[in-house]
Amino acid sequence: MKFYYLLLVLCVMNLGCAQSKGKPITEFSQNDIDSGILVDVRTPEEYAGGHLDNAVNMNLFDVDFVKNMDSIAKNRAVYVYCKKGGRSAKAAHILDSLGFKKVIDLEGGYDAFIANKRN
Repeated sequence: MKFYYLLLVLCVMNLGCAQSKGKPITEFSQNDIDSGILVDVRTPEEYAGGHLDNAVNMNLFDVDFVKNMDSIAKNRAVYVYCKKGGRSAKAAHILDSLGFKKVIDLEGGYDAFIANKRN
């Protein structure tokens, strides 16, 4: 009986935990952020060199990254991207651990977005 109770508790905990999802950045559209926010986790210099429309720059390497994320409601969808996908995956993991309910990592990053735009 204890086993079934433990199994039930683990299932409920797993369902209640936020989990980030991935989506190719080439499939992202501005309509996706109607109920969410688009976050560019690159450096300010990279952001200044070009970014997606309506993106907010929150540098993952900034010591205040976690503190800056406090300004976003945790029940709001958060779309994150970077240059190629590594930093956004790390940011998505951090946001999950902070309790954000819907985190979408835009895979491939800004480089993939620009390459797709050229084709």
